[in-house]
Amino acid sequence: MNQLIGTVFTGIITDENEHAYFVQQQGLTFRLGKDEGDRKLGDSVEGFGYYDQKQDLALTTKIPQIRMGNYGFGEVVANRKDLGVFVDIGLPDKEIVVSLDDLPEMRSLWPKKGDRLLLTLKTDTKDRLWGQIADEEEFQARSHPATIEMKNKDISGVAYRLKLVGTYVFTDENYLGFVHPSERFQEPRLGENLKGRVIGVRPDGILNISLKPRAYEVISDDAAMLLTFLNQAKDHKLPFTDKSSPEEIQQTFAISKGQFKRALGSLLKQRLIKQEGGFTILLGQDES
Repeated sequence: MNQLIGTVFTGIITDENEHAYFVQQQGLTFRLGKDEGDRKLGDSVEGFGYYDQKQDLALTTKIPQIRMGNYGFGEVVANRKDLGVFVDIGLPDKEIVVSLDDLPEMRSLWPKKGDRLLLTLKTDTKDRLWGQIADEEEFQARSHPATIEMKNKDISGVAYRLKLVGTYVFTDENYLGFVHPSERFQEPRLGENLKGRVIGVRPDGILNISLKPRAYEVISDDAAMLLTFLNQAKDHKLPFTDKSSPEEIQQTFAISKGQFKRALGSLLKQRLIKQEGGFTILLGQDES
């Protein structure tokens, strides 16, 4: 087996042509494109060794973070049902494949273009490079415990482990999180970029996350408009209630009284507002 594939090493330039230098190490010759810098015969050069798309030995000085024994996030660029998913790790002319054997049984849960996977590299008996998805131990090593101050915060991250009990998330701030099936509308894909909110912090510092929007994010357009008016109003209150005349409502909000009452009803039900003394008043978080 070629021990240089997937690793960083230093070789000597022994030859060149119009487009490339040829770098030798351990009796093997690697092609280095001249677009990566000017060099001369006899120079030593450090780079990352791999087989290019033509299965020729290649070297790049643009060393990827993802390599043998080293993990990094790569972006999925395509998938193929008979092979797996193709991941861009930064090589100039090649993507790395994560085998279908390492992906969920359900193809609907396979990563799609734009999703991200934490990978290292491995080789098979034919010196072919494959992506190897990070295990739980690697994510734990990269993470740090969250504190209670994270509650109610918005978070973003990727789904890194899919289980019947729920979805495990690694956030952009290096926290570990968990999404119970009741806190999502559908099961995320492996590697899917997620946005959610923290609904709790466990004693071990793992976040409980919801992928469902907050109450005010699922209200109607009319209710959202009223919230905007209330947020901008002095003392966050408006001299309108469900007793206001249709003419006043139409003139101020450009909606019918029926629409206005439905919007008020929705906001009252979600305890985002209250009516008092002829006013509709926005409730603070401590009152809701």
